[in-house]
Amino acid sequence: MDKTEYCAVIKFFAKEGLMPNEIHLKFIKVYEDSSPSSSTIKKWAAEFKRGRTSLEDDPCEGRPKSAKTPEITEQVHHMVLDDRRMKVCKIAETIGISKEYVGYMYFARRIGHEKALRKMGAAFAHSRSKTHLHENL
Repeated sequence: MDKTEYCAVIKFFAKEGLMPNEIHLKFIKVYEDSSPSSSTIKKWAAEFKRGRTSLEDDPCEGRPKSAKTPEITEQVHHMVLDDRRMKVCKIAETIGISKEYVGYMYFARRIGHEKALRKMGAAFAHSRSKTHLHENL
């Protein structure tokens, strides 16, 4: 059962006057482990009691899903190959995605994901602690 169908059932029971806890018990009885959580049912039941009619989630802010497409990745790759001195902000502006995502997508992935970044961070912290140790002696 998908989210919209769950919302339709919650809406029906909420309009009948059932409390969210009762709705949750009915879901558990029928759908067992695949039923929505109690807090989800409470949220949706309250929304429908306030007069909400839509079964869909409201659109939310954030980075557009289009930033993760293979075409975007390929476009960034070609831009960097054409001009290796191109700045991240120029790539982001040209393609229309965030600077942070360009940096993560291209540079962090090229050096081995987060593992390499953690190692670099640990090595940097270790070298700084040695420097401070020698300065204090």
